[in-house]
Amino acid sequence: MVTEFTPYASLIGGVLIGLGAVILMALNGRIAGMTAMLGGVLEPRSPDAPWRLAFLVGAILAPAIAMIFGAEFSFSSPTTGALLVLGGVIVGVGVTYGSGCTSGHGVCGMARLSPRSIVATLTFMVTTFATVTLIRHGFGG
Repeated sequence: MVTEFTPYASLIGGVLIGLGAVILMALNGRIAGMTAMLGGVLEPRSPDAPWRLAFLVGAILAPAIAMIFGAEFSFSSPTTGALLVLGGVIVGVGVTYGSGCTSGHGVCGMARLSPRSIVATLTFMVTTFATVTLIRHGFGG
C-alpha cells in the first residue's frame, strides 16, 4: 500500500497543529495532548472541562469546515473493524503507561526539550517502524 505524498497539505496541517499548541501554552499554560484533553472532559466536575471541550470540538469541526471549502479526505484500512478497535485499545494502554500521547510528547514535549518526551517519542517511533516492518515484510501485509 502506497501513501500519497501531500507536502503542502502536510505543511499547513503541521503549522496549524504547532500554532494551536503554542496558543494553548501561551494563553492557558497547558500542553496540547489530546489524551489529556479527553480525560479532562470525561472527569466529573473538572474546572478545565470547558476549554478542553472547546479544543476537542475544534479538532473535530476543523476537518468538517475544510470539507465545506472543498477539501477531500479519504480513509481505507486493509483490516477489519474489530482489529481497528483492538489497535485503539492497545494504543490506549500505551498512552496510559507512557503518561501521554504522540501529540503531548511528540509535539509539545519535544518542543520543550523534555527528556521524558524525547524518550517517549523515540520509543513510539522505533515501535512503529518495527511494527510496520514486521507486518509488511514478515507477514506480507
